[in-house]
Parts: sequence; structure tokens; C-alpha cells
Amino acid sequence: MPSDSPTTGLVAWWDEPASGPENMAADEVLAAEAVRLGRPLVRLYGWATTTFSLGAFQRFADAAAAEAVATLPLVRRPSGGGGIVHGSDLTYAVAVPREHPWGGEPQVLYDAFHEALVAELGHRGVAARLHPGRPPEADDEARLFCFDRRARGDLVVPGPAPDGHKILGSAQRRLKAAVLQHGSLLLAAPRGVAQAAAHPGLTDLFPAAAADGRDLATAWLALVAGAAGLRLEFAPAHFRSLHPAAIAATAERFADPAWLRRR
Repeated sequence: MPSDSPTTGLVAWWDEPASGPENMAADEVLAAEAVRLGRPLVRLYGWATTTFSLGAFQRFADAAAAEAVATLPLVRRPSGGGGIVHGSDLTYAVAVPREHPWGGEPQVLYDAFHEALVAELGHRGVAARLHPGRPPEADDEARLFCFDRRARGDLVVPGPAPDGHKILGSAQRRLKAAVLQHGSLLLAAPRGVAQAAAHPGLTDLFPAAAADGRDLATAWLALVAGAAGLRLEFAPAHFRSLHPAAIAATAERFADPAWLRRR
């Protein structure tokens, strides 16, 4: 458990899989804790069942009309970006106070996490790189799925897509006192969905690079922390177990159809 005073550590939790509303609620509580403690916090987690998460600004009607994800539970994230099929990915949330060096320009926090993964994959023999982003005429914002889009700083590897195969994308929500960033590292193609949503993952393309997703994520976060002069600290308990009441109350909003259909 982190102390209540700022330190030089980057505190991270491995959380058990949870539902969409529970995961989104836990991440908002993580943001509040980052402000209270005055330090960056990270939560790594999975999903209790294959779930489709919509970006905060996407239209519900577009997801409802997509046959590829028609049978999946839906949740709307507080962060932006495109829709993601969760279940075969590793999802992370990082929260930082707005006054933290990572809390300024949005690209700073994106690059802190994405550049570190490029370096770690390079150590594992994978020639990953950051995508420069597509021109406006590519109309990426109109694409429903995150892994069909290419934004500046998205992490791509050699693969079937002509401009690189995307395996990591992140999106932010800039709150009053904190920045909350979500990211999805696609480890394998999701199961039980149509081809349009079944994007190949890292282990599909490079089996040896992420045979142990937990080992990869630990090494990745160690590089994130080291580049910022921080020490990586994994907390012993699950984050959700420390804040059950706050998370349960917040999850009610994310489970409310009014939130899901707000756009």
C-alpha cells in the first residue's frame, strides 16, 4: 500500500478481472487517489467477460449497429478514442495529478508509456515503432474500432496492415485535478467476434515476445518508471479491494443506460 505522502515511486496494482462498469469506476477512483496522494498511480487489469468499450465521444448507435460486437456487453469509457473489444488485451489506467510533469501536454503521458513499450519490445526482438498519425482525410475518427485507427504515437509492429499493425492505443480524460489515461495492449485476437473486430494481437504475430503478458507488462512499467526517475512499486493488494464502497457507487453511473446512450 502506498504511503499518504508523495514519494519517488510509481505505484501499480494488478487487479482481478471485473465487469465493464466496475473497471471504469475503479479507474475514476484511481484518479481521485492520485490527486489525494499527489503521485502517479497505475492499475493493470482484465475483464470478467469479453466486453466492448466505447470511447466517451462515440455514438451508441454506431456500436449498436455493428454486427461484429452485437452480442457483447457494452460500456462507455470516460476517456476518448475508438471502441475496443476487451478480453484478450491487457488494459492499463494511469492517473496523475494535473500539476505532475506527466499532467501537462497530452502527448507527454502518451509517449511516456508508448516509448517505453517500444524499447521493451525491441529488447525482445520486435521492431515496434510509434505511428506518426494519418492525415485528416483518412477520417480515422469515423472508424468504430480503435485498432483500425492510427493516431500520433500509436504503437505499431510489422504485420498485415500496410502502415503497421497497431497493438497499443491510449486515450485520455482530463479531469479538473487529474489526468486519467486508458490504454489497451492487444495480446491476442479476441474470440467470439466477427472478423471485423478480431484484430491480431502481439502473440499472434510474435509468439515469443509476450508469452507471459505479466512479465512483459512488469518490464514495460519498469522502463516507464525508470525514464521518469521513479521507482516501480507493485502494491500487494488489489486496488478494487481497497475502495469497495466508492467503486460500487461509481459503477452505478457506468451501468446506467443513460450514460451508455448519452451520445
